[in-house]
Amino acid sequence: MGSTVDWSLRPTYSQEQLGQYFDRISLPNKWRESSIVKERAGADSEDSLAFLKVLQRYQVAGVPFENLNLHYSVQRHISIDVQKIFEKVVTSGSERGGYCMENNNLFGTVLRSLGYDVTSVGGRVNEAAQPVAASKNWRGPKYDGWNHMVNIVKIGGEKYLVDVGFGSNGPHQPVPLTPEFKFHNVGEQYGRLQYGPIAQHTSKDQSLWQYEICNGGGDWAPAYLFTETEFLPEDFTMINYYMSTSRDSWFTFYVVCSRMILDETGDNVVGDYTLFNDSLKQRLGATSEVLQTLKSDEERVAALAKTFNIHIGQADRDSIRRTISEIV
Repeated sequence: MGSTVDWSLRPTYSQEQLGQYFDRISLPNKWRESSIVKERAGADSEDSLAFLKVLQRYQVAGVPFENLNLHYSVQRHISIDVQKIFEKVVTSGSERGGYCMENNNLFGTVLRSLGYDVTSVGGRVNEAAQPVAASKNWRGPKYDGWNHMVNIVKIGGEKYLVDVGFGSNGPHQPVPLTPEFKFHNVGEQYGRLQYGPIAQHTSKDQSLWQYEICNGGGDWAPAYLFTETEFLPEDFTMINYYMSTSRDSWFTFYVVCSRMILDETGDNVVGDYTLFNDSLKQRLGATSEVLQTLKSDEERVAALAKTFNIHIGQADRDSIRRTISEIV
C-alpha cells in the first residue's frame, strides 16, 4: 500500500537550529530557560504570550527588513524556502535579514518549532503607505493585489497578528484580532486594527482586517489589510516571484534596510535605523534625523557595514553597476 502524504504539515527547525537562531537575535539567557523553549508553547497562554512578545522584539531588533539580494547580488534572487532563509539569516554570519516573506517565514517557522499554533496569511499593502506614493500621487486607501505576508498566532482562545516583515512601521508586538484595539508602536506612532469591507470590493458583505497607523496625533492611515484565510506555500511562491521581479514592485528599484532599536533593558522598542535608497535615518522616540545623505554606492555600502554590520562582497558590489538602483 502506498503512503499518504500529509500536505498540511509545515517545516520546523531542530532544537540545534533554534539555539542558533537565539544566538542570532541575541536572546538573553534567561529567556532561553523559558518553559516555552524546554516544553513547547501550550496551555499556559500567559507564558506563551509573554515569550512571544519578547521573541518578536528581539527579532525586529536583530534581523533587518531588507531587499539587498535584489540589488547587491550577482543572481538577484530571493528564496522563501525556510531552510535557505535560515542559512541566509542565521548561519551565514552576515547579519542579513529579508523582506516580508523571508522574515515572516523564518519567524513563523521558529514559532511553529516552539509549539505555537501559526497560520500564514496574505496581505495587501495600501498604495499610500508605499515609498513611491508621493512621486506617483497615490493617496489611497487603494490596496494592491496580494503582496504581503503575515502570521496569525492562536494562543488559548485568542488570535494575534504577528508581523516582523513590514519595516519600521510594522507592529512590533502581537496584536489581538480585536476591532478598534489601539496599541503603542514606537515614539509617537500608534497602531490599531479595524475590521470591515474595503472600497474596492463590489460586494460589501466581505470583511478584512485592516492595520492602521497614526503618527503624532494625526489621522489614522491604512497601512495594509490581511485575511484570516490560510495561504499555502505555493501562494507565497507566486507572490514572491512577482514582488522580486516585476518593475511594478518598488522592491526592484529601491534599496531598503531597516531594523528596530531596543532600550538597554531589551523591554521596549525605542526607535529604528532605516536606509532607504540614498538616505540613512535614525528615529529615537519622537525624534527623527537624517544621519547621512549617501552620494555614491561606495558610501551606501559603507553605511550598511557601519550601521547594520552587513558587508557586501566585491562581486555583489559590482553587480549593481549601471542598474536603476545604483547611486551615481
